[in-house]
Amino acid sequence: MRIIDLSSPVDAAAWEPDPVVHQVLTPAEGAVHMAAEMKEHFGLDFDPAALPGGELLSLDTLTLTSHTGTHVDAPAHYGSAAVTDYGEPRTIDELPLDWFLRPALVLDLQDQPTGAVGVDVLRAAIARTGREPRPMDIVVLHTGAWRHAGTQRYFTDFTGLDGEAVDHLLDLGVKVIGTDAFSLDAPFGDMIRRYQETGDAGVLWPAHFAGRRREYCQIERLHNLDALPAPFGFHLSCLPTKLRGAGAGWTRAVALLDDLETDG
Repeated sequence: MRIIDLSSPVDAAAWEPDPVVHQVLTPAEGAVHMAAEMKEHFGLDFDPAALPGGELLSLDTLTLTSHTGTHVDAPAHYGSAAVTDYGEPRTIDELPLDWFLRPALVLDLQDQPTGAVGVDVLRAAIARTGREPRPMDIVVLHTGAWRHAGTQRYFTDFTGLDGEAVDHLLDLGVKVIGTDAFSLDAPFGDMIRRYQETGDAGVLWPAHFAGRRREYCQIERLHNLDALPAPFGFHLSCLPTKLRGAGAGWTRAVALLDDLETDG
């Protein structure tokens, strides 16, 4: 089995609207820290010099949102129980794991402009693959946005879906929709400009708000989609981190390929 990494890194050096803070405790500092912890919590005295080289283990502390890097949005992210049509929306730790290890189908939207595309564009992209999404398939949008990850452009120039396009995929039995962009919706600036021009609140976050009517998940900020040899014929693993009560969880998304598999 071949494994292709489709995850974007969590990188404190990259540009983020909510910056990542990454603090590193070196192995030498870890030894001193451990000795202090032993004294405080257990009343034990320990000299770090007894360790080889005076070092124990390093420790990384990161401050970041659950929407940093490649992550899965849970239904609880889309709205409260009062505004969903299917009852109380589930958090990321409550979702069935078999949603997140499934055959995948990649739709090429790289020729589309910044904004939200509708059902007609989506159907055309599906037709080009030669294969319809099947129930429980993971559908992935290849917009090309992943190439700008780590820059401000990544958050302003990409293609999303409108609400009807999301509904079309859900009608086919899809439960997880992925994208290499920052969001499954159009960029914030694009949506707000269209709202100001038209007064139509329906242009504001329609892909996310579709999750208030119908239960589904998104994978956002996928990466490296050019490495996939074909639009189907592989499984996508995107098991989310088990963060209790959270609206999203990070994932190390990977494609799992058998080189002889066709899945036709």
